[in-house]
Amino acid sequence: MCITALLAAPLARPAAAELTRSGYDECAARDEAGLGAALTAISADALKTGIGKLDYNALVREAWRRNNVDEVIDKRVDIAVEEIKAETSWSELLSSLANSETSQKLATAVAERVYRSDAVKGALEALAQDVSKEVGKSMEGAASDAAGPVLSCLKAFIGPRYGSAVASAVAGDAGRDIALDPATGTGQPTAGAVIKQSGEGIAGVTILIVRRQLANLAARVGQRIVGSVLSRLVSVAAGGIGLVLIAKDIWEFRNGVLPIIAAEMKSQTTKEKVQDEIASSISEQINAHVQDIAAASANRIMEIWKEFKRAHAIVLRLAENDGEFRGFLDGVAPSSMARLDEIVGLIVAEEGEGSVKARLDNGTLNEAVHIMPQDAVLIARETRSLDQALRWTAVAGDKLGSVVGYDIYRRAKAEDFTHQSLERILGLEDRSAIIRMSQVSPKARDALFSLPDTELKTLARTLSSEELTTLASYLTGLEAGPRERVLRAIALSPSKMQVLARERVRDAIIASPDQSEAVGMMLETTATFAPRVFAHDVKLAAEGKVEPILLWDKHPVGIGLLGFLSVIVLIWLGRLFRRPRPAAAPPSSTDA
Repeated sequence: MCITALLAAPLARPAAAELTRSGYDECAARDEAGLGAALTAISADALKTGIGKLDYNALVREAWRRNNVDEVIDKRVDIAVEEIKAETSWSELLSSLANSETSQKLATAVAERVYRSDAVKGALEALAQDVSKEVGKSMEGAASDAAGPVLSCLKAFIGPRYGSAVASAVAGDAGRDIALDPATGTGQPTAGAVIKQSGEGIAGVTILIVRRQLANLAARVGQRIVGSVLSRLVSVAAGGIGLVLIAKDIWEFRNGVLPIIAAEMKSQTTKEKVQDEIASSISEQINAHVQDIAAASANRIMEIWKEFKRAHAIVLRLAENDGEFRGFLDGVAPSSMARLDEIVGLIVAEEGEGSVKARLDNGTLNEAVHIMPQDAVLIARETRSLDQALRWTAVAGDKLGSVVGYDIYRRAKAEDFTHQSLERILGLEDRSAIIRMSQVSPKARDALFSLPDTELKTLARTLSSEELTTLASYLTGLEAGPRERVLRAIALSPSKMQVLARERVRDAIIASPDQSEAVGMMLETTATFAPRVFAHDVKLAAEGKVEPILLWDKHPVGIGLLGFLSVIVLIWLGRLFRRPRPAAAPPSSTDA
C-alpha cells in the first residue's frame, strides 16, 4: 500500500481557520515583542492540529518496507549470532538454557550488535528520513493553514499604526511587488512568501530531530527485544537443572539460547515492536519540538516585517505620526512604494521633514509618486532636487527621455528652456551640437536660433559653448553686413573664432564706428608681421573707423616696434632741442 493511501484520511486538511475577533483585537493591542508571541501561539496551534492526526506507525511501516529493513535486520542477526557463538564457550552456551542471567547477557549482546551495526543504523536513518519528510510535508500544510490567521494578526498589528495599505502590502498578495532588501530591497512579504518562509525547511528540521535520536535508538530497541526474547525462555526445575520447554528448540541445545534469540529477533512480532518504538520516538520528539518550530516560523515572519520597516523607515515613521500622510499612504499602490521611499527620503534629506507635509498639501508629492515619469525620478535622484525633476517634466513633455539621454539636465536648469527651444536643440540630432547648445545661456541661444538648422548644427559641432555664446553676441551686436561676413568666415574656418572670441576684441568690434572695417581687419590674418597691413590698420584707427585697441590684439609686434621707434624719436628730439651747457670759466690769476 502506498504512503498516500495510508495517509489520505488523516491528512485531509479542513479549511484554514480564521482569526477570531478577540484574537484580532489582541494582536492589534500588542507591542512587537507581544506580536511575536502571538504569532508563535497561532503557528503552534496550527502545527499541533496538522500533526495531531498523523499515523506514525503507518508512516514507519511504509518506510520500513520501502527500505527493505526486514532483509537488513535478518542478515545482521545471522552475522551477530555467528560472532557471539564463536566468542562464547560451549559450556556457557549450554548453561544459557538454564541460567536466565546468561541468556539475558547473550540476548543483549546480539541485539546491540544488530542495532549498532552500520548496516542497520543506515537502514534506520533512511527510514527516519522518509518518515520525517512526510511529517515535514504535513507540517508545511499546517503552516499553510496557519498563514491566514498569522497574516490577519500581523495586519491587525500594522493597520492601526501605519495604515491599511502598508498592512496589505506586508500581509496580502499585493505585497509581491514590494522590494524589501535592507541594502537593495529584496523579498516578498506575501501570504505565499510567509508560507514559503514558514514551511521551507520544516522537513529538514524534522529529519534533524529524528536523526538526533538515532544514537539512543539502538539501546532502547535492544532492551525491548531482550525483554521479548526472555519472555519466551521458560525455565523449569528438572533434577536441579533448568530446561527450556520449547520442543522445537531443544534439539539445538548445543547452541544454547542463540537460535531462540535469532528466531525471536527475526519474527514479525519483534519487528513490529521495533517499528512501534521508532514511531513512538519520532512522535515524542516532533511533539516536543513543535513549539520551537512554531517560534522559528514566527521569528521569520517578524524578520520579514522588520526588513520591511528598515526598507521603508522614513515613510513608516511619518505614517505613524501623521494621520494625513497615513491617509495618503493608503492610496499608494504597492508597486509605487519603492518610489515613495526614494521621493520622501530625498525631500527629507534636501528640504527637511516639514517639506513632506507642504508637498502633500500642494500636490507635488502626489505628482512625484503617481504621475512623474521614471526618467524624472532619475533626474531628481542625480540632481538631488525634486523641483528640477518636476520642471523638466513640465518643459520636456514627451522629450524627457532625450533630456536624460543627452545628459542635458546635468548641464542646464529646466527654467532655462521652453518646450519650443528644447525641441529646436534636440532637432539638431547631433550629440555634440545638442550638448553644446544646451550649455549656452538662454539669451545667446535665442540669438543663435536665428540661424538655419544646417548652419547652426555645423557651428555647434565645431565651436565650444563659450565660443557659441560669443558668436551670439556678434549676431545681436553687429549690423547685417558685418554679421554675415563673420558667419561666413567662421563657417569656412572655425579657428577664426578664437581671434574673435576674446571679450575685448568683441566689444571693440561692436563699438567701432565702421563695423565692416573692424570685422575685416580682425579676420584678415598673416603668418608674419606685415608692415603694409599694419600701416593700413593704423590708418583705420587714425581715421576713427575702428577702435585703436584692436591694433594691439592684431599687431602686438607692430605696436611694440612702433613704441620702440617712438622712444628713439623722443630721445632724438630731446637731444635736438636741449640747450647746450655754458663753457667753463678760465681759472683766475689769484688761483694761480
